[in-house]
Parts: sequence; C-alpha cells; structure tokens
Amino acid sequence: MRIALLEDDPDQLILIESWLNGADHSVVGSRTSKEFLRLIARETFDLYILDWMLPDRSGIQVLRQVRGSGRDYVPVLFVTVKDDEASVVQALEAGADDYMAKPLRRNELLARARVLARRGQAKSNRDIHHSEPYAFNLESGTVSLRGEPIELTHREYDLAHFMFRNAGRVVSRNYILESIWGMHGEDLHTRTVDTHISRLRKKMSINEDNGWRLSAIYQHGYRLEHVEPAEPGSG
Repeated sequence: MRIALLEDDPDQLILIESWLNGADHSVVGSRTSKEFLRLIARETFDLYILDWMLPDRSGIQVLRQVRGSGRDYVPVLFVTVKDDEASVVQALEAGADDYMAKPLRRNELLARARVLARRGQAKSNRDIHHSEPYAFNLESGTVSLRGEPIELTHREYDLAHFMFRNAGRVVSRNYILESIWGMHGEDLHTRTVDTHISRLRKKMSINEDNGWRLSAIYQHGYRLEHVEPAEPGSG
C-alpha cells in the first residue's frame, strides 16, 4: 500500500514511517501542508495520514482542501493529540474516515490502515470481469476482445487488470511501478511504464472504436476511461 503521511514532528514522522515501512508499505512523508498538497497533486496514494497541529495551517484545513478538490477518493486517517469528542466530530465531518489519538500504538495504526485501504479499494474498484468489449478471466489470467483471446505476457496482463480496475482514475507512473513491479524509491524507472503502456494499448486495441481511451496525463501518469464508441462514418 502506498501512503502519504503529513506530520510536522520529525521524531513522530520517522517513527510512523518505520512502522509502516516495516509492514511492507511504501510511505512518503511531508512536514508541511504545502509540501503534502504538492505531493498528492502529482502522485497517487492508497491512504492519507494527516496530523492536526501543523506549522502553516491546520490538518482540518488540509483535509477540507483535499475533499473539496474533486480528486479521486482516498481514505484519510486523522491523528492528533486532540481526543475530545468535539474534535473527533469536527475531523469526521470534515471528511476523515477514521481518527486516532496520540500517542499512537503501532499495531492499532497498522490495523486501521489496512481497514481503510480495503474501504478505498471497495469504493474505487470497478467490476472488471466484463469491461465490454473486453472480458477478463481472473482464474486463468487471460483477457479477450469480443471473444477473441489477446496474447499478453504475465506482466502485461497484470498491468491491464490494474488499469481496468482503476478505470476513470489518474494513476501516477510511480504508483503503477510499485503496484505492478514492486519497485519503489531508487529502483523506480518510469520509462518502464511508458513502454508497457504503449505495448498494451497496441496489443489490446485500446481506442475509442472499442469504447476506451488510455491517455497520458502530463507530468503525472495515465488514465483509462470509458468513452462512447465512435459512430461509423462520423467525423
């Protein structure tokens, strides 16, 4: 799971990162709201963890900006020393999905993160078994176009499955690399994604005639979206 963490206390930031990284998550930490908002504007994450008390603006303000931005849904875990009922209600009403009071406990944090990630996947994932005119067979790991099998490598199938599962969502190159190749940090090679996306588009004939568009999003990544097939002879 890929997590964006906003925490201004350097010791707390290191501690939470160590817990999450130790549980095989990938964490990108920010110490200011400006840095955090810039990060999530260009990258894709499965979960946001936000602190309340920040030097430049409150976590509540950040949360409201995130929820009001029109971005794809990402679950938010709010963490703070404020544990009174009014604060909890304020965070939840601002758009938080869950709330933890400091001092944090490692196992509880990891459990809550897992639950929220599953909730986010349930909201964003579409049924890809029959993304007409494509059909995915999850048992055999194959995909067909109007009943005709498409020959894909194992990696290409995983990428196709991932893109259709995230249809309509902008996904960053780094997010794709971590999800499909297991690469992160210094191991990232974003040209790998571009090459495989280009190959997948050709092999699967992903185009508007087949009702789908796979577009590059400048300085970010890719988006697969459903479109109405072009009318014969139109244009």
